[in-house]
Amino acid sequence: MVSAVLILFLNFLCHASVAGRTCPQPEDIPFAEVVPFKTFYLTGEQIVYSCKPGYVSRGGMRRFTCPLSGVWPINTLKCTPRVCPFAGLLENGAVRYTTFEYPNTVNFSCNPGFYLNGTNSAKCTEEGKWSPELPVCAPISCSPPPIPKFATLSIYKPTAGNNSLYRDTAVFECLPHHAMFGNGTVTCTAYGNWTALPECREIKCPFPSRPDNGFVNYPAKQALLYKDKATYGCHDTYTLDGPEEIECTKLGNWSAQPSCKASCKLSVKKATVLYQGERVKLQEQFKNGMLHGDKVSFFCKNKEKKCSYTEEAQCIDGTIEIPKCFKEHSSLAFWKTDASDVKPC
Repeated sequence: MVSAVLILFLNFLCHASVAGRTCPQPEDIPFAEVVPFKTFYLTGEQIVYSCKPGYVSRGGMRRFTCPLSGVWPINTLKCTPRVCPFAGLLENGAVRYTTFEYPNTVNFSCNPGFYLNGTNSAKCTEEGKWSPELPVCAPISCSPPPIPKFATLSIYKPTAGNNSLYRDTAVFECLPHHAMFGNGTVTCTAYGNWTALPECREIKCPFPSRPDNGFVNYPAKQALLYKDKATYGCHDTYTLDGPEEIECTKLGNWSAQPSCKASCKLSVKKATVLYQGERVKLQEQFKNGMLHGDKVSFFCKNKEKKCSYTEEAQCIDGTIEIPKCFKEHSSLAFWKTDASDVKPC
């Protein structure tokens, strides 16, 4: 009888000890949540782990029961971010990103000449999709360029219907007798407009004046305009200094002012000189005088070294200075050697 009572008492103590045990707050799993969430659980109570929105489970258990031991079983659940589709390429643009996982964001930009048709950024959502949808880089185009006054469009080849794309060019020409100020070639920019248009202006030049000892011819009309030409000439024994033909420039003046320069009469009657790299007789080559601009080299003697050297002289508008070192050879002094026949120094 005593033993039976003792056994019942021991059973009661054991039951009371077991009934008093609880499980602690469950382990915190990154990106997961527990239902129900309490500070402690009685033996036999169940909890369920689930991954938070935007995350998916990778193995491990989800449902646990508080055991008699009061110790939760080992939890191997892992929650990893959802991955959105690859968005690392954008034709004619660039994508900046770290990863394509939730909740990261990617940013978009386009190359010069293209614009973003859509958003400049997108976020990987809880469902593993990009929001908003990924953009595209569309080409920037320029409408046909306006034509400046007094100009014509000489070259224009649109590449997008009637429009032009980035870096396409158009070329303008001015109407006759109009000068262009600015660049005649314009370019479609990355902003969808054209570079600065040129300006065409009507240009007038004054009537060219007749040079002394010469003449000038030009078109017989009331005004001389841009690109009109005039021709010059000189009377006998005079040489034109400057171009024979001049042109009315965009600055409203003539491209040059030619003049007529006098020939040179030579005081030297006889001499051998260098002319255009050849030895010639001065009295034969220039029997009618030297023209303005002509150059010759006279031979001179170096008596100490007994050799010869040359000094240059040039006819400048009727005047020529004979080198002081030159001594004209007299035919009477037949025993003396002319400087041109002496070996060079």
